Amino acid sequence: MKKDKLHIHWYPGHIAKAERALKEKLNLVDVVIEVLDARLPMSSSYNDIKKLLGDKPRLLLLNKSDLVEKDELKSWVKLIEEQTGCPVLAVDTKSFKCMPQIEKIVQKLSEPRIQAMMAKGLLRRPARVVVVGLPNVGKSSIINKLTRSTKTKVGAKAGVTRQQQWVRINPNIDLLDTPGIIPMKQEDQMKAKKLAFVNSVSENAYSTEIVAKELLDIVSVNEKYAQAFKDFYKVDELTIEKIALKRNWIKKGKIQLEEGVQSSFEPDTERCAHYIMKDFRDGKIGKFILDNIEDYKI
Repeated sequence: MKKDKLHIHWYPGHIAKAERALKEKLNLVDVVIEVLDARLPMSSSYNDIKKLLGDKPRLLLLNKSDLVEKDELKSWVKLIEEQTGCPVLAVDTKSFKCMPQIEKIVQKLSEPRIQAMMAKGLLRRPARVVVVGLPNVGKSSIINKLTRSTKTKVGAKAGVTRQQQWVRINPNIDLLDTPGIIPMKQEDQMKAKKLAFVNSVSENAYSTEIVAKELLDIVSVNEKYAQAFKDFYKVDELTIEKIALKRNWIKKGKIQLEEGVQSSFEPDTERCAHYIMKDFRDGKIGKFILDNIEDYKI
């Protein structure tokens, strides 16, 4: 039987609109906090980020770090710092112990621009920051954590659209209270598949059953990851059909025989696919980084 293939479709009109909205936000700030998904350290990044941001300094947060192995993530943090020249922090919004580090780095990154403004005779002001990233990497959760100690709105800035509201994190930092969504403008279908695995692509853009099959194919390449899936579902072969039968997820059908219609049972692959994706996204199966670090080393 021919295997269905996953193909994620991007919509140019949506991309153009998202780019315009993001550029409006970027024009307002001194520092950009870019949020990545720790399960996809590279696939959740934006290929043209330097072109998009220009010379604005950037802090990278590898979010959802509780869903990956710490030692593996340390190697990724080191690699990304070396390749981007940007500070990188591994964070998770459940504990979020990194608040002091984030504040310190943001103030350091913003200082050259603040000093340049003061040299022109302007008064010192708080650093202005925006949180950006692809859909569902945790931008809003990061914003909520950054603003946990205060909900004080400081209003619209001069020349700023009134809808853009700011929250004062501390006397030295103002945060734009709405995230900047980086549009998914890419031709790399492998990246697109991985983004679908972590729910960074709208489910309207793909079949859950096909995505689940692709996920099983990808983890099967990694012996450690494959074994984690097999142990979790108690199967000896990673297929949706095997998992569905093991969990007793079956559906009743009918087959036509010469002597008449007869009932039959078959794996409920649609239901099974839904649970596979949920189990993976919730971290129930194990801790996984789906990018291969060897593919990105220079």
